[in-house]
Amino acid sequence: MPELPEVEALKDFLTDHLVGHEIVRVLPVAVHVLKTYDPPPSALEGHTVNAVRRHGKFLDLATEGGPHLVTHLARAGWLHWRDRLPDGPPRPGKGPLALRVALETGQGFDLTEAGTQKRLAVHVVDDPEQVPGIARLGPDPLAETFDEPAFAALLAGERRQLKGALRDQSLIAGIGNAYSDEILHVAKMSPYKLAASLTDEETALLYAAVRSTLGEAVERSRGVAAGHLKAEKKSGLRVHGRTGEPCPVCGDTIREVSFRDSSLQYCPTCQTGGKPLADRRTSRFLK
Repeated sequence: MPELPEVEALKDFLTDHLVGHEIVRVLPVAVHVLKTYDPPPSALEGHTVNAVRRHGKFLDLATEGGPHLVTHLARAGWLHWRDRLPDGPPRPGKGPLALRVALETGQGFDLTEAGTQKRLAVHVVDDPEQVPGIARLGPDPLAETFDEPAFAALLAGERRQLKGALRDQSLIAGIGNAYSDEILHVAKMSPYKLAASLTDEETALLYAAVRSTLGEAVERSRGVAAGHLKAEKKSGLRVHGRTGEPCPVCGDTIREVSFRDSSLQYCPTCQTGGKPLADRRTSRFLK
């Protein structure tokens, strides 16, 4: 799933390629991606893109005098830039294409979604705050106002485990499964440590890990073309998606805990005192 760093890079890429250009056609191919119907997608046509913004993991294309096109790529969605769009309208079918946006230059982009779990979401709204997922977002972890005291205040009294707390978009916007693993590895903390149990020193370490992990990922992705961002993300991950490989810090074997529709990765030596975490499918978590 694209997370804050990849969506930030997409925002920068689209700013360079869309701002100042007119949207001439919006072509929904998979109707299920449309989460709003008033205004319709056609209301974007004839308007010039004047800004591209990021809200957590949401992309927001603002138009001059028209509505916003807001999208959430979910787990298997992606944006593909086309220097030249194919002639003629796309054909609905079983392929991954969900929506196409065409510019007056003949350029544009496609939104696609692989797999059978269709969660890609497109909203056409007059105000991004009309999108429920944006309205309930917590603070952005890369914002200047997101300082250590603000982070500590968010975690104060938080009874959940760190892994779940970091992924909660209403608590902190933009962190998902991959970067929560990476942040906790940098901080040398168990995914199942209770947020409320952190000492002041541990809170400072975790805050620094959030800022450094996301900041470095954004810098790695800066200037990377949209089509190469997935590979860039994977190459920069130290533990997530690397089950069975040696930890780049200590050399221990990276372990995994699997869930029904996701998994987490961690290093026992760096994060859990050398003790493997139990798989919740067969036993309770070890703390």
